[in-house]
Amino acid sequence: MDARLDAMKELAKLSADATFATEFINMEGITILTRLVESGTKLLSHYSEMLAFTLTAFLELMDHGIVSWDMVSITFIKQIAGYVSQPTVDVSILQRSLAILESMVLNSQALYQKIAEEITVGQLISHLQVSSNQEIQTYAIALINALFLKAPEDKRQEMANAFAQKHLRSIILNHIIRGNRPIKTEMAHQLYVLQVLTFNLLEERMMTKMDPSDQAQRDIIFELRRIAFDADSDSNSVAGSGTEKRKAMYTKDYKMLGFTNHVNPALDFTQTPPGMLALDNMLYMAKYHQDTYIRIVLENSSREDKHECPFGRSAIELTKMLCEILQVGELPNEGRNDYHPMFFTHDRAFEEFFYICIQLLNKTWKEMRATAEDFNKVMQVVKEQITRALPSKPNSLDQFKSKLRSLSYSEILRLRQSERMSQDDFQSPPIVELREKIQPEIMELIKQQRLNRLCEGTSFRKIGNRRRQERFWYCRLALNHKVLHYGDLEDNPQGEVAFESLQEKIPVADIKAVVTGKDCPHMKEKSALKQNKEVLELAFSILYDPDETLNFIAPNKYEYCIWIDGLNALLGKEMSSELTKSDLDTLLSMEMKLRLLDLENIQIPEAPPPIPKEPSSYDFVYHYG
Repeated sequence: MDARLDAMKELAKLSADATFATEFINMEGITILTRLVESGTKLLSHYSEMLAFTLTAFLELMDHGIVSWDMVSITFIKQIAGYVSQPTVDVSILQRSLAILESMVLNSQALYQKIAEEITVGQLISHLQVSSNQEIQTYAIALINALFLKAPEDKRQEMANAFAQKHLRSIILNHIIRGNRPIKTEMAHQLYVLQVLTFNLLEERMMTKMDPSDQAQRDIIFELRRIAFDADSDSNSVAGSGTEKRKAMYTKDYKMLGFTNHVNPALDFTQTPPGMLALDNMLYMAKYHQDTYIRIVLENSSREDKHECPFGRSAIELTKMLCEILQVGELPNEGRNDYHPMFFTHDRAFEEFFYICIQLLNKTWKEMRATAEDFNKVMQVVKEQITRALPSKPNSLDQFKSKLRSLSYSEILRLRQSERMSQDDFQSPPIVELREKIQPEIMELIKQQRLNRLCEGTSFRKIGNRRRQERFWYCRLALNHKVLHYGDLEDNPQGEVAFESLQEKIPVADIKAVVTGKDCPHMKEKSALKQNKEVLELAFSILYDPDETLNFIAPNKYEYCIWIDGLNALLGKEMSSELTKSDLDTLLSMEMKLRLLDLENIQIPEAPPPIPKEPSSYDFVYHYG
């Protein structure tokens, strides 16, 4: 039995290698593995470690993209789903089972349908509550996200309702975000994905125009008017008055509500975005924050005309702005993990976000003493206030509100002035000339740093799922900058790897080009990888004689930029990465400030001093001694 376990352990390790995987699959090896799992044999069921390595090997082999996921049978799916639904299954088996199901969902629409029938939301959510293992929680949320992402549009709202019934949001908030463990990068990414997919449910309403002839939709506008102006009066008395008088009263009220079209405010909601989403936000505020809604509307309707803040127009433009800021309707970016904890604190997070921001808009309008002509200026300031507050990642909506309070209009002006002065200092002609003189020195310094980093070398991961046990290889540049050495590693190294340990090498003189992203051969080959934006953004390949390639996936954006810059420097090409631009700005700014220290508080003239007039005669002499 130990021999079989060792063999399976070795298989799991070797399966990460593309050449081995190809041969193993050609020998029907993957079919044998699936049959082992499908049979649920005693060999596997009694030895969880054996099963864990079997699933690992299967996953590694499938990750190469050599065979389609559609070859998986319903029996196999049921078996894997069974491991996920078992309350006491071994952690390593559960982890790999969740990963397999996620890959199936992401790579095959047909398998999505089958898995959606086998796995319930409740089973996945239970792993978030019960498990104290953040890895398991991460895999569970990743599978939830995959099911959410691949669900047909008409099913997504049903899934969201199921999440709400099972209290997914509050479970994530209490067991993960407010848990006693720091949130790792991959968990942060999955929370970001869930946040994006949740907000994307608003896209349908955002892109739906109001139908002015639809009575149900018009009734919502009537309700907004009623809550603002008829809350304490008898609406029947209005209904009983003459038609013309009633129309005139409604028109006046709609003007006071701040709609652009006073006669038919339904026309205000025909622009998409924000479409009907703006009306939804206004109705939410009127119903659930009635006192604030009435106060803002009445406060503005009683001001002088030139200083009133039009609530209706503001709400529509603000909704559009918030959709842009939160990128509603856009797919998640694989390279991002900037989730906001405050959006997990409320079931109606977007509406509450709007409610806070409309109050901010009203406050900023007063502080700016704005008129109707200043509307766009006010919206620009409000956008700046919101975008300056969000990066602080408030833990609650109340904290976000406090942050906005500190970013008053006067504070925004102060920040703008400070930034402008800092920028203006570096725009005068003498300073620009000095920058141009220093820049080549700085670029040479950056180039040397990049080449030195290539000489130190970097550990690269082999293609596979980033949440599983990874395989690594190492590459470094020879100290004479003439050869690239590389080779496989057992583990991710701590520090440099000696040249002697790296068996392969490429002469720099043989390198023909460096390609990135989807131009890389390893990005064209694997359809599953092409869907992974993060991998695409970190991928690059060296093309060298004779028609060979060395394929890389950088561990992060920083290392990607270092290697692209370094390789371009070796080939005599321009270093144009984002990191080079950032380093150049930082180092130039620092060098300029050091050189200008002696000129602090001295006004640098825009033009050189005038040349004095020529003397009346050059007939003069200086006697030494």
